[in-house]
Amino acid sequence: MAKKAMIIKEEKREQLALQGKYPKVRLHNRCSICGRPRGVHRDFGLCRVHLREMAHRGLLPGVTKSSW
Repeated sequence: MAKKAMIIKEEKREQLALQGKYPKVRLHNRCSICGRPRGVHRDFGLCRVHLREMAHRGLLPGVTKSSW
């Protein structure tokens, strides 16, 4: 519940930042699924944990597991 509250709070801050009522510098990237504040990839909006899970399941288009 605490993470869900942080996701909602961050979304409200983003809306205020678009209106110019909140500084964009203070916004923090969060995972769109779990709300994790660290290890978030900008391209997908997912944390490293969920990015890996979804890539293994084949849910992310254009993402493949590298091997050499």
